[in-house]
Amino acid sequence: MSRNKILEKVIGRCMKWLFKLLVKALFKLVYRVEVKGLENYQEAFKSDRPILIIANHVSLLDGPLLDLFIPGETTFMVDKAHTKKWHERFLLSMSHYFTVDVHSPYAAKHMIDELKKGRQCMIFPEGRITTTGALMKVYEGTGLVADKTDAAILPVNIGGAVYSRFSYLDGTHLSFIKRFWFPKITLNIQPIAEIKLDHSIKGSNRHKHYKQKVFNLLRDAGFHASVKPQSIFSKLIDAKQSYHAKDICIQDINNVDLSLKKLTQASVILGKALQKNLKDEKRVGLMLPNVAGMPATFFAMQAYGYVPAMINFTAGQGAIESACRTAELKTIVTSRKFIEAFDIQELVDALSAKVNFLYLEDVKEQITLVSKLSGLVTSPKRLAGFNKSADSEAVVLFTSGSEGVPKGVVLSHSNLVSNVEQINAMLNIMPTERIFNALPTFHCFGLTAGMLWPILKGAKLFMYPSPVHYGVVPEMVYQTNSRFIFGTDTFFSGYARKADSFDFYSIRALIAGAERLRPETRELYANKYHQPIYEGYGVTETTPVLAVNIPTAYKHGSVGQFVPSVEHRLEPVPGIAEGGRLFVKGPNVMLGYLMDNEPGVLQPPKDGWHDTGDIVEIDEDDYVWIKGRAKRFAKIGGEMVSLTAVETYINQASPEGHHVVVAVPDERKGEQLVLVTDDNTLSRKTVTDAAKGALVSELMIPKTVILVEAVPVLGTGKTNYPEVQKLAERHFNS
Repeated sequence: MSRNKILEKVIGRCMKWLFKLLVKALFKLVYRVEVKGLENYQEAFKSDRPILIIANHVSLLDGPLLDLFIPGETTFMVDKAHTKKWHERFLLSMSHYFTVDVHSPYAAKHMIDELKKGRQCMIFPEGRITTTGALMKVYEGTGLVADKTDAAILPVNIGGAVYSRFSYLDGTHLSFIKRFWFPKITLNIQPIAEIKLDHSIKGSNRHKHYKQKVFNLLRDAGFHASVKPQSIFSKLIDAKQSYHAKDICIQDINNVDLSLKKLTQASVILGKALQKNLKDEKRVGLMLPNVAGMPATFFAMQAYGYVPAMINFTAGQGAIESACRTAELKTIVTSRKFIEAFDIQELVDALSAKVNFLYLEDVKEQITLVSKLSGLVTSPKRLAGFNKSADSEAVVLFTSGSEGVPKGVVLSHSNLVSNVEQINAMLNIMPTERIFNALPTFHCFGLTAGMLWPILKGAKLFMYPSPVHYGVVPEMVYQTNSRFIFGTDTFFSGYARKADSFDFYSIRALIAGAERLRPETRELYANKYHQPIYEGYGVTETTPVLAVNIPTAYKHGSVGQFVPSVEHRLEPVPGIAEGGRLFVKGPNVMLGYLMDNEPGVLQPPKDGWHDTGDIVEIDEDDYVWIKGRAKRFAKIGGEMVSLTAVETYINQASPEGHHVVVAVPDERKGEQLVLVTDDNTLSRKTVTDAAKGALVSELMIPKTVILVEAVPVLGTGKTNYPEVQKLAERHFNS
């Protein structure tokens, strides 16, 4: 090679180095680029294995960001279609790359060859920039490449760039958000991963596993990049700084609008007034419906370090007294307007002998102009709630009591923050999207998924005070152009009876939880509204979401895959052949119980593992299938019979009715089955015919059918099993 050519090459490299140095400095200046997890890169580098970097693809900035801020020289695989414009060719000339036809089966072979040369390579497994803000579908080629080369996979999450002007969320591709010129961008490098499939997995099944494993790596990287130790009030301040703080965030039926800015100000000012009344109390009852005042009061209490204990006002005097005693509550914060509207003055009068009621109307009268001005200049970061330990108490909820006496469930700030991010890693909500939440916030599903998730992710929330207004809720969903709605099978069945076929036109996801979703309900929504229902699973003790079906990972009848960072184990149950008793561990598992017989004493789960009490089966693709509650099995003639399985075939015969099967003592066989139903067409004969049609065992046929006007349900929409049990037992004792 001539001296001139060598000189030209050296000058070219110097110019390239200088250009990249200037661009890197510019990115650091305008995007405040931060790289986390560099120790994970160093570990991969020391492994002497080829390094394969994978990342979510959210903007046109992604390639340059990875090239500039990830150490080493990265080789990019580029689709030929992206080399036609002059600026594309110019940018590519500054990096090391090779071109392929991404739709060609040989594309993966080129990447395998590059990795086998020992190069550090990078693939965007989605193959395109997201147009939804969430992960798109993933191609199996990435998994194949990793498997064939024994590469050390480094998942990288690109955070913040999706909100830049270089994303595709401008409305011309699909989704629209109000973008920023210069959002803060973070690159989070996750620990080394690898993909090695068993050789017994062949053909299309192998390709499916490749896609699933790569998708889960990217999904989990998104979760780990977003979650950090902080209080729930600190998370609110982060949301205010990350999204458009002046945009309306919360709306309610009373036409009250709150932005993140107003919500933060209300938290500071109202919280100070509450502090003057509550003084040094720790746990404080909160009893309000789904109106804008609920999140305002919730965060006001959080701002000053109080722990809200969410009171279920539908539970009755005995249950509320038990809750107050269990959590050692002295005061319940509520509203006179709410008490009058829900006609519960008699309940409040009865409870007043045991607990003090603090009315928001009285508190607001104590807020003077000076108080407001003082609140406006008070930095939220200086308040007690901002700096609270992530592992300290954040909220107390009470189990539904559907199977016994309610227990206090103490959740930490880390539990709440983690579950919000776990939900978002699965479903992802955009700042322009609206959630319609009619689920009460004394129910964990309504609190975490229905209220906290949209607020803390900068989205919009419409709060409606009752889920049982079956004619009104679908109409309000239609009027508000909502994108998400949560409910139970009971509630969704009720909406279906009243809703117009176009009421759910704007919905992106109907999400069901808290009780089993009947196939009949799912089929009804598919046929009438052309909408799938994404069934999930959770318990109060896990904040609550443990698993959920999503558009890119969905199986009918299952409750989806576990959310990120949840460990699980199944313990065998005598007499039950399929599945086992589910125990879970993770960042969303509660601090512990407060029990009625030991008020105020926290009882943590043993070694961090929570016994859900559910019998589940987990298939080869990691989908969770609920078989029933451990307590919802009867032992008849020495055989274990699932009450849920009995209800399933009865529901198929009578999809419109509400049917509950319970077990009562039987002198001859140990226990016998009793059907409690509101369907007057059912009888012992019709149930027997349905059992024959379903080809089930004779042991699964209820011996008695009890007709009721309405099957007892709790305020959360779950069946009230203790009341149904009492009803059945009274039938035999009368």
